[in-house]
Amino acid sequence: MIALFAAAGLLAGARLAPPAHRVLPVAAESLSRRPAAQDVYNGRANQLRVRPPRLEESGVAIDGRLDEPQWASAALLTGFSQFSPNDGAVANDSTEVLVWYSPTAIHFGIRAFEAHGTARATLADRDRIGADDHVQLLIGTFNDGRQATVFAVNPLGVQQDGTITELNQNRTSGFAGSALARDPADVSADFVFQSKGQLTPDGYVVEVRIPFKSLKYQSSLAQTWGLNVVRQVQHSGHEDSWTPARRAGLSFLAQSGALEGLTDLRRGLVLDVNPEATQRTTGIQPVAGAGGWHHASGRPELGGNVRWGISNNLTLNGTINPDFSQVESDAGQFSFDPRAALFFAEKRPFFLDGLENFSTPHSLVYTRRVIQPVGAVKLTGKLSGTNVAFMSAVDDVAGSSSRLDHPVFTILRLQRDLGTSSKLGMTYTDRVDAGSYNRVADVDGSYLFGGVYSVQGQYAQSFTRLPDGEVLNAPLWHAQVNRNGKNFAFGYALDGVHDDFRTQTGFISRGGVVNTSINHRYTKYGERGALFEAVTFNPVLNHTWRYQSFVHQDDAIEKKLHFNLNATMRGGWSGGVSYLVETFGYDPALYADYRLLNAPGDTIPYVGTPRIPNNDWVLSVNTPAGRRIAASVFYIWGRDENFYEWASSEFVVWTYTLNVRPTDKLRLNATYNVQSFNRRSDGSIVANNRIPRLKVEYQLARPVFVRLVGEYTTLYRDALRDEGRTGKPIVTYDECADMALQQTVSCQRSFFRGDFLFSYQPNPGTVLFVGYGAGYADTRASPQQFEFPRSFGFRGYNRTDDALFVKASYLFRL
Repeated sequence: MIALFAAAGLLAGARLAPPAHRVLPVAAESLSRRPAAQDVYNGRANQLRVRPPRLEESGVAIDGRLDEPQWASAALLTGFSQFSPNDGAVANDSTEVLVWYSPTAIHFGIRAFEAHGTARATLADRDRIGADDHVQLLIGTFNDGRQATVFAVNPLGVQQDGTITELNQNRTSGFAGSALARDPADVSADFVFQSKGQLTPDGYVVEVRIPFKSLKYQSSLAQTWGLNVVRQVQHSGHEDSWTPARRAGLSFLAQSGALEGLTDLRRGLVLDVNPEATQRTTGIQPVAGAGGWHHASGRPELGGNVRWGISNNLTLNGTINPDFSQVESDAGQFSFDPRAALFFAEKRPFFLDGLENFSTPHSLVYTRRVIQPVGAVKLTGKLSGTNVAFMSAVDDVAGSSSRLDHPVFTILRLQRDLGTSSKLGMTYTDRVDAGSYNRVADVDGSYLFGGVYSVQGQYAQSFTRLPDGEVLNAPLWHAQVNRNGKNFAFGYALDGVHDDFRTQTGFISRGGVVNTSINHRYTKYGERGALFEAVTFNPVLNHTWRYQSFVHQDDAIEKKLHFNLNATMRGGWSGGVSYLVETFGYDPALYADYRLLNAPGDTIPYVGTPRIPNNDWVLSVNTPAGRRIAASVFYIWGRDENFYEWASSEFVVWTYTLNVRPTDKLRLNATYNVQSFNRRSDGSIVANNRIPRLKVEYQLARPVFVRLVGEYTTLYRDALRDEGRTGKPIVTYDECADMALQQTVSCQRSFFRGDFLFSYQPNPGTVLFVGYGAGYADTRASPQQFEFPRSFGFRGYNRTDDALFVKASYLFRL
């Protein structure tokens, strides 16, 4: 329930020069020395097959100057086009990219001209350059139009990297934002490469060196790689592309250009050895505020990771006793539906490397199911058009139902390329825990046709033996048809998860249901210079059945009709408004433990209202990524289901986000989430939940920063009653009374978590972390004393736990 608002010209055969009245000194020197034979590739003229020269690296320093002789002979990429928010127009800001390669690395030089003032750049931590001007290099080393490695740099050379694996789905805007025209990069993975940049009077210059050791690629002697270059311009909010890519298409990568004639690439021995040592001291106070503080400090734990490039396209990873602690706690989330599980992204380096190879339409591989492996191995790569991904892990006993056995995970994913963009995949997952097991077999695929259409399907079967000996076998299935046109797009989907389907290696948000979705998008683009650059109308119809109800053709339990209107405006502003019409049917399984207090000592069955109608409005606004400040507001209000009492309530959700960069080294990120339910009968509060969070980071140098994170969580819930029917008090296992079976009482639970981190990370794998974190709880009063939620405050808070850790690791690249 979130809404977010999200002339053509053709210049053939000519390169776009920087404005005559603002000449970049470095560029002018390079232009004057440019040999007449230097190859120029103009994207708008469809000169997209690039043959970069092979040169020696002798004398080249990665300093962001581009003044060595090799750059004068490099292939030159020019003629960028606007891609977002509208495609086809000449880019407002000129960009030049130079490319050449040596026997051991590929080199890129970027000159980004900025006629509108100084480019936006900060000395940020790795991967934190989304609010800066930056350039992305999309390199498809297997030239399959399906996947690419992304190397991005801001004007100071700060790095962002990751992978793109295209899903080939309709990218409708919904109430989560404006329509995306391409799959975003997953920046979880980190690669070793060098970059250096500098601001200039006319923009910025960046130099990039990517070692072949950091890439997987084909086994052929002569290589052809897919290539595109995308520039993010913050003053306008535009995204420019070297290739004249069109938004009307399911594949952005298939519209890439190519690097041809790459020969005699010397990757050498690829063997990364990454030993690590961790020292941790933890403290806990079993009863907050009652003394008895206990600290435990063990010996330093030793572990390590090994990465071996078996071949150019196949990599083996291994780990022994790794430290899988996170250096930043997961941000708190609200649950909108107690039947749906919350998803938390993977952050652990061993699992992130090659994670894109395990992707399936329904997430059958969710590596956070592996809690703390004693050891693990992983094999990923691509062989003759087939993606291969295998992982096996032995988990800690903490993940076992008996707390005595070591669960063993085995995961295999194969995916075969079909035609130019289609694919067929299979997955097998297995988790064995003593006498119990969970096994899932899956087949899935997608077929693209007509450039803008795709058909997708998936079928999986689970085979589960529970610890009590019960055996369950059940299916999961999914089918979808997509069209991703520029002005008109649609997606029709049908998927089901049987009540008995289990996956102990994957993530299913809600089981036992069948969902249908009919999703259309209509987009109107403004003329160049118009206030509204793109306006999208996106109606969505969703129905949800309990699985058995769908099989027996009974009525849907949930019916939703959403009308979403989103807009992208000049200068990078976006906003949206939505109107939601919904009805939710009573789910007796959710309230199986509810009873009503009829009289002291006498309870009667709880029977919920058959159906609750909802009407909500959604409003959102996003500012541009300004030089110092960027903000967003998301607001839902209206009548929505109150799951606590199964009744219609006045519902409000606020989400505020503020990003402030007072200097080029200091970053502040503040979020404030509010969720509130009020009874319609008398306006009293049923629940009021608030989570403010503040993150402060100071970048001392490119590899060094310090971070402070504070998160305050306060959750208030009133004593419950049968609001929808009788008004009688509810008896259940009350979370406000340590899950005792009793008449519910009002309570407020408040927590504060503070974390400090010093980080030194000159490259992925070489790190020094020193961190301290502590949790605090409000212990002022018993739950029964609360009638209304208290305001924020720190009186009465006692420290309940803390931890100090030091982690050091070093990357030996042999």
